[in-house]
Amino acid sequence: MAIQELGKKTNLQIATAIDIPADLPKPKTPSLDLLEHINRKLYHKICVPLYKHALKGDWEAAERILVKDRRLLNASISRGWDTVLHVAAGARHFHFVEKIVEMMDKEHLALQDKNGNTALCIAAAAGSLEIVQLLIQKNDSLLTIRGGAKMAPPYMAAVLGQSEMAWHLYPKSKKMMEKTDLECLFFSSINNGLYDLALQLLDTDPDSARALAKARTDRPKNKTALHILARRPSVCGSQSPRMWGRLINSFLSGAKFPFQRKLNQANVALQLVQRLWEEILKDEHENVMKLIKYPSNLLFDAAELGNYEFLAALMSSYPELVWETDKKNRTIIHVAVLHRHASIFNLVHEIGSIKDVILTYEDDQGNNIVHMAAKVAPQNQLNLVTGVALQMQRELVWFEEVKNIVQPQYIEMENNKGKTPQELFTKEHRELMCQGEKWMKDTATSCLLVATIIATVVFSAAFSIPGGTDDKSGMPNFLREKAFLYFTIADGVALFSSSTAMLMFLFILTSRYAENDFLKSLPLKLMVGLTSLFISIASMMMAFCTAFYLSCQYEPRWVPDLTFIFAIVPVALYAFLQLPLVSDMSSSTFCSSLLFQPWKRMIY
Repeated sequence: MAIQELGKKTNLQIATAIDIPADLPKPKTPSLDLLEHINRKLYHKICVPLYKHALKGDWEAAERILVKDRRLLNASISRGWDTVLHVAAGARHFHFVEKIVEMMDKEHLALQDKNGNTALCIAAAAGSLEIVQLLIQKNDSLLTIRGGAKMAPPYMAAVLGQSEMAWHLYPKSKKMMEKTDLECLFFSSINNGLYDLALQLLDTDPDSARALAKARTDRPKNKTALHILARRPSVCGSQSPRMWGRLINSFLSGAKFPFQRKLNQANVALQLVQRLWEEILKDEHENVMKLIKYPSNLLFDAAELGNYEFLAALMSSYPELVWETDKKNRTIIHVAVLHRHASIFNLVHEIGSIKDVILTYEDDQGNNIVHMAAKVAPQNQLNLVTGVALQMQRELVWFEEVKNIVQPQYIEMENNKGKTPQELFTKEHRELMCQGEKWMKDTATSCLLVATIIATVVFSAAFSIPGGTDDKSGMPNFLREKAFLYFTIADGVALFSSSTAMLMFLFILTSRYAENDFLKSLPLKLMVGLTSLFISIASMMMAFCTAFYLSCQYEPRWVPDLTFIFAIVPVALYAFLQLPLVSDMSSSTFCSSLLFQPWKRMIY
């Protein structure tokens, strides 16, 4: 069982070494007689079936074996020195464990396996609160016995991600836990995402709160809790709303939608950040800055990963952090531009005239903030946008936005390599622009072929109307049928929309593909082309269905009905596969200004 391997140092990262106090009980091992070679046949006859019964929770079968020899209760039934109680506790079979505990003596509940784990440790790691309570009720001294790798039971539960279990055991084990135990439990809680437990450790032990806030763990090396949380933007809720979310928010700021960013201040991880920061701010300024900067500057760790909420929690009570620079003389605003985090970049709208000073900063290579916007974005940020052409468009939007907030002379300023921002942008984005051109042309070529086929089909359908014409008058035979009216409208719409799509895709293929074309012109043409193509496909299928209905109106009614159902499939497939791209294009083209609209203030 995986749980019963708990404690092997090769499989478990221990935050820090723990020394066993001398006054703790010595390990108690179960009887190993059945594991000896001379008892090999007896082992396979008794231990193996008993192990299987305990694993499955089959108490009746196990009882038939145990009543014959009660010494089996205290014997190892596996090469890992597991007793039947260890196996049943790890498998979370409460009824089985309850029966075993009734048969066992109090002191035998403390038997430890090869790794030093008691049945309580195994149950804690498995997250079985009922079993843990049962064991403690009969022998509360089990809480004082450390398990594998010298871990206290609450720490073991935290390592395995059992938040409720760890918090249940902590008050009961608090007296035996030393400072190192508390730190291990605290960091293990954070590393395993048990932020509620970490927060409760701070709140229930005020005397240790500041020590925990300033403590550093060995894994990752010398990191404080804030350093660890700075690199976890997802747990602090630092996900910026998408374009459409911003658009609707601008009109309905009080409403909440599924795509809105979750701004709940009750977020446990964010509360933990705020609580840690409160404790750290009780120290002197020099010590606060030293903690922030070593071993890495947590402000820039957070800015690099877009951890907006984390930075907001710190800067709301310490606004002067906006002046902090990294080793390359860049502020968090510069780093936000480099890594394309608009929520952090929007801090420039809150700092007033300070902005004019900070935006003049140059890094160690002479690059100003416009140069940084000219550099290509990290791949993970580019991947947030659908299609290479739209990635190029997003890069242009960033470049133009940063140019708008600086003084004119910085737009033409050269860096140490003699490059202006525009020259650097062209050089950095040459490959992306070529890929965008290829993507646009490939998409346009494929869609042009489909639009041409549709135009050909619906054009010929206009002159070969369903039901034919009257030999004498030349009028369509189904002229008075309502379905015929639908056919003519659908066929006409399909022809006009497919022709529009053809023209749009031809314009794309013959475009000059300059940098600025990716900003509005090309995305708009592709958007119109894809939308027109969708309308033409839907109209063509409608024309086909009405024509089929007119031709088969004397057949069983279910035949045209079934055709209508199948006709929806290609239309739905196109909508499912292509309309998200159209949506992204429209939001990027028409709502790009909302990207830099502050949706929440960081400082005030």
